Amino acid sequence: MPSSVRNSLVWIFDAFERDSTYIAKRMFGADAAYLDGLLCLVASARDEPWNGLLVCTSVERHAALMDELPALRPHPVLGKWLYISQEDPAFETVAEQLTALALARDERLGVEPKPRKSRSKKSALPKA
Repeated sequence: MPSSVRNSLVWIFDAFERDSTYIAKRMFGADAAYLDGLLCLVASARDEPWNGLLVCTSVERHAALMDELPALRPHPVLGKWLYISQEDPAFETVAEQLTALALARDERLGVEPKPRKSRSKKSALPKA
């Protein structure tokens, strides 16, 4: 994928650069933002339904976030997270509002990442 496409949404995370807890990672061909060790936002510039901003949250928090930011919808594949398509007219405004909420440590944003499984070598079984 050309870097211009890959990085077309990275501007969303510019505001995080001053936060000492910010970590950027690649995740499934998208850019993920972590604050305080929590996965907060994932920006993806691929084909729908992966062309926009995913809001990492719990289903219990969907209603409150959608009330505040009506352009958000449950992601059609990852229904546990909210989503706004880059095609939505409110995309830039909502993205800026979400980064502000994340920086304010809004409790509705962020999920604990699942621990990675170690890639230990297969143990050699003793031969009988």
